[in-house]
Amino acid sequence: MPLVQIKGISGYLSLEQKQAIISKVTDAIVSVEGEGLRPVTWVLIEDVASGEWGVGGQPVTTDALRSMSRGNP
Repeated sequence: MPLVQIKGISGYLSLEQKQAIISKVTDAIVSVEGEGLRPVTWVLIEDVASGEWGVGGQPVTTDALRSMSRGNP
């Protein structure tokens, strides 16, 4: 039974975006492991509070991610 865990900053992705990720990740797993595993492929998206995740020694916030997604450093 495949289990994929994805962590992200809380408040960044909408419910619709999370559902799209779940669908596409499931499709990717099934494309490798076979269609018979679709019913038992789990995808778990966990939210981490803004500022409680760090990269390169610096906390990452929801606002910082939104700025990065717009192409701002």
